[in-house]
Amino acid sequence: MYTIEKVSSDEAQLLINYCVQQAKKNNKSVAISVCGPECELIAFIRMDGTSPAASKIAQNKAYTSASDRAETGKMGERMRGKDNPAFWGDERITGFGGGVPIIQNNKVIGAIGVSGLPEADDEQLAKNAVKEVFGY
Repeated sequence: MYTIEKVSSDEAQLLINYCVQQAKKNNKSVAISVCGPECELIAFIRMDGTSPAASKIAQNKAYTSASDRAETGKMGERMRGKDNPAFWGDERITGFGGGVPIIQNNKVIGAIGVSGLPEADDEQLAKNAVKEVFGY
C-alpha cells in the first residue's frame, strides 16, 4: 500500500485558524489555502471582505509551493529572471509571495498559501502559521 506523509486535515484547520485569528486581530481579511504534497487542496477559507481574486491566488500559492517545494516568492524571483512562466505549461504556477512549503523530516508534506495582504505580509503570515502549528 502506498502512503504519502502529508498535512492532516486537523493540522490544516489549525493553520487556517491561526491565520484567521491574526488577520482579525489586525482588522484585515485574507484567503488561506492548504494543500498536500501532491498539490491537492486539503482546506480553504476566504474571510468575509476578502476579494474574490484572493481565493484563486491563495490556492495557486499553496499549489505552487507544494509543486516547486519552495516559497512562491522565490518562484517569482526566478520568473522575473530567466525562467519565463510560459515555458512551465501550468497556468496555476504563480510567483506572488505568500506560498510556503511545510516540511517535516526533510520532506515536503504540504504547503500553505495566503492572499489578501501585501505579498510580504502574506508570506510572513504563512510562515508564522507554519511555525505556530509545526514549531519551526
